[in-house]
Amino acid sequence: MAADGFPTSMCFLEREPSQSAMSAKSMYKFLLWDHDGVLVDTEPLYFAATQESIRLLGLDIERTEYLRLTTAGGTSWDLARRCGIPETAIHEARLERDRRYQQYLMTREIEIEGVLDVLGALSSRYRMAIVTTSRRSDFELIHQARKIRDFFEFVITVDDCARAKPDPDPYLRALTKFRAQPEEALVIEDSARGLAAALAAGLECVIIRNSFTATDDFSGAAHVLGSIRDLPQVLS
Repeated sequence: MAADGFPTSMCFLEREPSQSAMSAKSMYKFLLWDHDGVLVDTEPLYFAATQESIRLLGLDIERTEYLRLTTAGGTSWDLARRCGIPETAIHEARLERDRRYQQYLMTREIEIEGVLDVLGALSSRYRMAIVTTSRRSDFELIHQARKIRDFFEFVITVDDCARAKPDPDPYLRALTKFRAQPEEALVIEDSARGLAAALAAGLECVIIRNSFTATDDFSGAAHVLGSIRDLPQVLS
């Protein structure tokens, strides 16, 4: 399914957690979930729409460079600006990216096996929220006919934040809404960008690998898992 030609799932061994993570997990009351790549398989589609749209400007961007830019808090459009592309042309290309991405969301398979089972198992034990870099309009389109949203108390999108991941602002906002201390919450992410945001907010983070972000550096994660189905065991 992945737009870049990679399989949608891969098998990885779990990394041994640090002692601090092992001792802290019994204190968790809140789970803060990333969205794209963790709950739905949308990241390859967003990249494909971005890559196709930036090509309209006479440029190209490969997945490695795309991930490097986003991990650092940049965007593909920064590349266009460095090449002297006018802002009006960049704006039109971004609108085209948004149109293509939403078309993909309506026509491509984005389910991740095991998500509903795991959310059902954990929702009775933890209070949960989604913290995502998705736009609110994209998020609502994704979930208009899905049950995932029902397991969460609230959703923080990029539209709700002053700064996006890797800045800690989104996760700090989630802590504030829950009136939670950092040691009471665990983040579930899939990317180095999200991991950086969690660590900057003083939060422990579990990474669930996928094929799109498999080459990211996950140093500092409490666990690195190969499947969402491994998460309940980590929390037990």
